Amino acid sequence: MKLNIRLAMPADAPDMAEIHARSWEAAYQGFMPLSYIQEKNAGRPTLWERILAQENTTRHVIALDGKAVGLLDVGSPQYETEEAALYELRGLYLHPDYYRQGIGTQAMAFALDIARAQGKESMILWVFAENAASIKFYESCGFRADGGEMAYQCGKPLTAIRMRRTL
Repeated sequence: MKLNIRLAMPADAPDMAEIHARSWEAAYQGFMPLSYIQEKNAGRPTLWERILAQENTTRHVIALDGKAVGLLDVGSPQYETEEAALYELRGLYLHPDYYRQGIGTQAMAFALDIARAQGKESMILWVFAENAASIKFYESCGFRADGGEMAYQCGKPLTAIRMRRTL
């Protein structure tokens, strides 16, 4: 099996929308209301068409043997503007059919390499506190909660925690 990670193009929008939707259904079930997941997923095709119609420097397709199986978004932090030495993993989503095959770990290594190439010292990410499986994965990649928290309204109040790792 050959894994390839590349910048997403407008033609990738349908695959990106499908992966994003299936990933949310699998990863967030049990702590995020299904009605909220369904509402967000209904807008994914339009969202990804709009995102990829613009110049793209941060959103990547993760392809296995030429088939899109995941998406990766890595770039400057969305909220922490005072720390120039930071890079952010804004999103890493795999289609559930491809969980636990080492693809996420390879995608994370790719993201860390991008941050290092940009001269960054640390990478951060935000993850829902209730998402134990993702937290465990990120911890296995060297990330640790650093005390940062953010409140979200996702059909019910949820808390995201910030995780960080030195590069």
